[in-house]
Amino acid sequence: MSDSPAHDQISQSRGLIFGICFSIGITALIWLTGERLDSFELRPDREVAFWYPWVTAAPTVWTRLSVWGLYAAHQLTIWWLIWKAQTQKSRYSKSLSRINILALVANAIFITLHFVQTHVFYDGLALDVPEQSSQWSVILLLVIVLLMENQRRGLFIGRKVGGSMMTESARALRKYHGYYFAWATIYTFWYHPMVSTPGHLLGFLYMFLMLLQGSLFFTRIHVNRWWMLTQEILVLVHGTIVALSNAPDFWQMFCFGFAGLFIVTQMHGLGLAVKTRWMLLAAYVGSICFVYSEIGMSQIHQVTWIPLTEYGVVFVLAAIVWGIMKLSGNTNEQSRQKLSEVDASENNT
Repeated sequence: MSDSPAHDQISQSRGLIFGICFSIGITALIWLTGERLDSFELRPDREVAFWYPWVTAAPTVWTRLSVWGLYAAHQLTIWWLIWKAQTQKSRYSKSLSRINILALVANAIFITLHFVQTHVFYDGLALDVPEQSSQWSVILLLVIVLLMENQRRGLFIGRKVGGSMMTESARALRKYHGYYFAWATIYTFWYHPMVSTPGHLLGFLYMFLMLLQGSLFFTRIHVNRWWMLTQEILVLVHGTIVALSNAPDFWQMFCFGFAGLFIVTQMHGLGLAVKTRWMLLAAYVGSICFVYSEIGMSQIHQVTWIPLTEYGVVFVLAAIVWGIMKLSGNTNEQSRQKLSEVDASENNT
């Protein structure tokens, strides 16, 4: 099914620019209206790990119905639009399809509703679920990107990790990742109330851009390497700022950990000159040496925690997906051919 000519007039670039401007505008609105939320009484703080303080002291049944109801409606709407786009066998295009427009409008509406819901009831999903669930949903999303991109940019210094387990699991994830990415972003988006701390502001901007990326499925900008890198690298800035605010002794772990992923993996998909890569590596190593010479070289192992965790989870995830494919019989030649069509479609962009 093809889209009408009217929709073809809306380019992906216009959709991207609109989405970025909307994201910045809503982030500014959260900041400008943040003091209005000071009237809500929050639960007492506790000196325990992963204690999330932005929860009201006396939530009502209407609080839960508002946040869970709106989250469910948002989630199911985007899942339905992804399914609709896949069943129509959409092809990658430089123009927005009708479904892209619906996804952009739907996300804009639910972002606005979350803003209103915060100012009426305050609480997000943090009222009922632990913070680790939100954090790991995004971590796993980033791990999936590493696995999917292995065949294009490699996993270690531009070198691809071969083998059927890695290649076939990556192809399966490229076909179905949209459903998980939609869950991870929307769940995390509704987890937090729209408060105006520096960490929340940057986190919401990050989520808005992720929702924008999810709305641009089957457009060429969706697989643009620079736009994709922006989604990956923003976690470095967000993680570092949040750590400086909440765990100042560990900011360097987040900063140099995520920067290490860029040096080892992400920059090798950008087509940078060899000289440029060496310069970036030298800057990275020099920054680490300078910072840890001030705080103690005995702590330098911190920079490896995030990369080792993510790379380890890449192989665990590949094994799990490959095992599921084996058990379900999706490793035969016909299934491989269907998954290869996904690669061909993306490579033609």
